[in-house]
Amino acid sequence: MIFTCLGHSKFLIELMSGMRICTDPFDASTGYPVGDTEADVVLVSHHHHDHDAVETLRGVEKVIDTEGTHTLAFGTQVHMLASYHDDKQGSLRGSNLIAVLETEGLRVAHLGDLGHLPDEDLYAKIGHVDVLLIPVGGYFTIDAQQALEICKHLKPQIILPMHYKTAFNDDWPIAKVDAFLDACKRELGKETETLDLLRVTADDLSCQPSVCVLRAQV
Repeated sequence: MIFTCLGHSKFLIELMSGMRICTDPFDASTGYPVGDTEADVVLVSHHHHDHDAVETLRGVEKVIDTEGTHTLAFGTQVHMLASYHDDKQGSLRGSNLIAVLETEGLRVAHLGDLGHLPDEDLYAKIGHVDVLLIPVGGYFTIDAQQALEICKHLKPQIILPMHYKTAFNDDWPIAKVDAFLDACKRELGKETETLDLLRVTADDLSCQPSVCVLRAQV
């Protein structure tokens, strides 16, 4: 499985079968270059312009934006779990879907624009996580400290932070990734590696970086 960050919360996940899964595509108003991305399946956490711009992608066969378990292929499922975009049960920014991808002996969770700490029921539904893609910038989503608390609870092998301030969205009222990385080092003892892409298999999880910042390939 190969993870490539395309900016913001948009990742391309390439499976050994050749299937290409894209998460939360954005439009040009985010400040990030939209690029030319081909994907078979798109996972949409919620319908805001910086997460549901499916029209910017090529080759899309299936869009998944509803709660429930969806089968993508034999041995490949994604569980879309209901949550909220804020800590007021969605009254401020609406709902959010957490995507838990099960394939190749791995469980990958993309939290979308999660805006609150999960309760025990939601944690139970998320279950075991090998790779966690988690927003850390605050304001629109959970912040660095809340993200850290979720990481402590889920104990993923690999953490990929997302949805934070960069040179492309410098006018957004969100924080840079630094506070989250500092907290991971201070409270979890985890160092960070910065990479262009991440290759992961079920057999080499223990060899991978615990916290990985993927450079946006734009």
